[in-house]
Amino acid sequence: MNALNILLEKIDRSKTLDFGDIFSNSIELFKKVWVQGLIMMLLMMVILIPFYLVMYLPFIGMGFLDMDAYSYNNDISPILMIPFFIMIFVFSIVAMVLSFGMKASFYRICKMKDLNEAGSDDYFYYLKKPYLGKVIVLSLMTFGISLLATLLCFLPIIYVMVPITLINVIFAFNPDLSASDIIKAGFRLGNKKWLITFGLIVISAILAELVGLLMCFVGIFVTASFSYIPAYFVYKESVGFQNPNDI
Repeated sequence: MNALNILLEKIDRSKTLDFGDIFSNSIELFKKVWVQGLIMMLLMMVILIPFYLVMYLPFIGMGFLDMDAYSYNNDISPILMIPFFIMIFVFSIVAMVLSFGMKASFYRICKMKDLNEAGSDDYFYYLKKPYLGKVIVLSLMTFGISLLATLLCFLPIIYVMVPITLINVIFAFNPDLSASDIIKAGFRLGNKKWLITFGLIVISAILAELVGLLMCFVGIFVTASFSYIPAYFVYKESVGFQNPNDI
């Protein structure tokens, strides 16, 4: 029996999850990893800021050169917009890959803190060889799934948000599986634990935002990572870790 079949069998045989236990465990683990979560959010922001600047420099330049020439009353040549759209596309790919890879690395850190394992807080663990290529592929695949669900109207995107969230966790602890196998396992686990996972994602995200706002908005950077933690416990309680020191 190969690794995928073993994983799918564990998912199919997984026990019923308790919302209260996972939520309380998520709070306890957040107390241990909130610093790492904050660092992750700040790193993503610092890395992406230059891309934002590069994206909007053409518009800033056009404004300084000739405000009238680029006003809304005049037509802008589509040719001038091509570099802008290329930059948006490149930026979107970089942002997706960075977010996926750093979230997976954060889940690895969560496991170490949760199980008291030794290891470094490597926020770029999955953004280096041999995992970077798979992170890029998975980022593009999940983006494609999200785009397709969006085009099919509102309800499908609500459904796929659960499998997509779990795909990130499954990759973090099964990086040797192929991208298609990880997608398959994510949807299998998402289907089986959809309702409780969706509830945990929504409640934890709302709580993280409310507490962050109460901390004068800047606190959102501190609390944002809390919304990622319930998915870790959904995976842990459903699949578990065969060998705590594998990842």
